[in-house]
Amino acid sequence: MADSHQSSAEPTKSPRRRRSGGMDGRRALRANRRDPQMPAILRKISTVEILDEEGLALIEANADTILQEIGIEFREDPEALQMWRDAGADVQGERVRFPKGLCRKLIETAPSEFTQFARNPERSVQIGGKTTVFAPVYGPPFVRDLDGGRRYATLEDFHNFVKLAYMAPAIHHSGGTVCEPVDVPVNKRHLDMVMAHIKYSDKPFMGSVTDPDRAEDSVAMVKLLFGNEFVDENCVLINLINANSPMVFDSTMLGALKVYAKAGQATVVSPFILAGAMSPVTVAGTLTQILAEVLAGAAFSQLCRPGAPVVFGTFASSISMQSGAPTFGTPEPTLVLYGAGQLARRLGIPFRSGGSLCGSKVCDAQSAYESAQTLMPTLMGGVNFALHSAGWLEGGLASSYEKFVMDCDQLAMMQRFAEGIDLSETGQAMSAIREVGPGSHYLGCEHTQENFESAFYRSTIADNNSYEQWLADGEQTAEQRANKLWKKMLQEYEAPALDQGIEDSLNDFIARKKDGMEDAFAPKDPKKDAMARSMKIRSTAMQQSFGLKDGKPD
Repeated sequence: MADSHQSSAEPTKSPRRRRSGGMDGRRALRANRRDPQMPAILRKISTVEILDEEGLALIEANADTILQEIGIEFREDPEALQMWRDAGADVQGERVRFPKGLCRKLIETAPSEFTQFARNPERSVQIGGKTTVFAPVYGPPFVRDLDGGRRYATLEDFHNFVKLAYMAPAIHHSGGTVCEPVDVPVNKRHLDMVMAHIKYSDKPFMGSVTDPDRAEDSVAMVKLLFGNEFVDENCVLINLINANSPMVFDSTMLGALKVYAKAGQATVVSPFILAGAMSPVTVAGTLTQILAEVLAGAAFSQLCRPGAPVVFGTFASSISMQSGAPTFGTPEPTLVLYGAGQLARRLGIPFRSGGSLCGSKVCDAQSAYESAQTLMPTLMGGVNFALHSAGWLEGGLASSYEKFVMDCDQLAMMQRFAEGIDLSETGQAMSAIREVGPGSHYLGCEHTQENFESAFYRSTIADNNSYEQWLADGEQTAEQRANKLWKKMLQEYEAPALDQGIEDSLNDFIARKKDGMEDAFAPKDPKKDAMARSMKIRSTAMQQSFGLKDGKPD
């Protein structure tokens, strides 16, 4: 992919006199170049601190009250309940109440930052501190492209998105369920998904969390890839553990959390919040609940294995009070993100949130505005691990090919922005100011000629030509240009080398696992998709609460 970001490279020196046809030559060169992989962002800009000490202390005290007086439910997991009893918590049925300070004390063993290793050591990422790691969209059952429209995702689509993430310089991580391949049995597809991340990319990736056995399979596969001892001593998987807000951890999430934490692998304890339905309608109330849920889940990871990496996660959106549908890019989730980032830093563990989120069904102005309103706070809020950074559409129900590469263009911009202001001798540009003097221009001066190639970010999607040139080029929209770009990327894709013995061992493992179970398919009905069903339930509840029918007064 031709994401442009060359500040880390030596500036390209060009002759001061341009040759005839230079503009056409440079355009052709840019169209065919492959930029190198960008490292995870090391932010040189300050984070937004939206809460003062008094506000932070208030939310922390309220979260402690939730933990002590209301409690968190750990459902259908007797082992987890016994672990909490042994740790000194008050367990009544499935409700766990925590003595003040217990969760924070347990979390002290969690690392403030850690390395997730990739099979290509140059692609390993540091998670925590001042770093930001961009990972792709996660979880949609549908895909969309300009040619075929919206349709159910297949394993081929999954492979394509893994390849695109591998090709994209501004994506640092291969992600997890980049789309849900519904053409593969639901009880077997995790094997194909993990294998795709291993085979078609050499960036770090995520394991399966939809069942504890599938988590076990994910760990077994990375042991074949990295070796048992290396996996036991290092983090090679990061995994998304959603709290079932409000204030519940279910047996599926707990089972997966236990597998990964006991294996020393990273878990992102992340409440899934639609404020107004799954948390209070206020920012402070939502932050309080998020903190309580994260404290309980992160502390539990340390009961499983002290020192296991854990990330303070939050996915927070508001909802339409007319329809109950989730909304994105609005002010309140941004405030939640900023506040949660401060709480995570005070707790001393890495932070996950943000991305390029939108509720739009297509790549239009709504999708662009809403994604921009989520992505900039992602960087400015100090997010360390950013899922959904590219490709998210339709409130997370669809992975879009065009939006994927459009988002990647924005991610590369964030990479440049995070570098801050260059105050080196070159950055100060005093030589240029002296050479040009009053009343002239900088186009031909030596400093400009030496630095113009890397001075400004060049978008891979935007058209900055004249109106006449745009007409001559076919009046292409940004989505049409993105359509050409992702197809070109897939045509140029070359798989990273994988040891044949390791690949054979993984294929043998997958074959044995698949042969040992019957196929199980989920119904191909969007109303029965987990996220769609959740949205429908909450929409109905909102309509009943406000006396609405089809979004209108009943």
